[in-house]
Amino acid sequence: MTEGRALVAVVDDDPSVRRGLRRLLRSAGYQVETFASAREFLSRTGFDPACLVLDVSMPGQGGMHLRDALAAEERRIPIIFITGHGDPAMAARAMKAGAQLLSKPFEEEMLLEAVEQATAGA
Repeated sequence: MTEGRALVAVVDDDPSVRRGLRRLLRSAGYQVETFASAREFLSRTGFDPACLVLDVSMPGQGGMHLRDALAAEERRIPIIFITGHGDPAMAARAMKAGAQLLSKPFEEEMLLEAVEQATAGA
């Protein structure tokens, strides 16, 4: 994998999760930008990452809200939802939205594989 391969955005309210995911994705050669909230991500104009790693449950606007906001703006960014409270209904919603869902804790290789698939062709 080459440096600076594709830009991945991580949106999670937990600073330790953001740091860990940034470290993991950078070690795999991805460019990474992190955001503490959906609002922070949406306020960034002219920013279209190749993939979005998005926490489902965050204070204020959650991951599904952000996905809906992106769809309303017709921004088609592949999404990988991550959650500590996954259930079959949530997985079905994610899949219906064209996204993947990983339940925390997940294996690093599972996330890297999901990002690889999401950024293919980026």
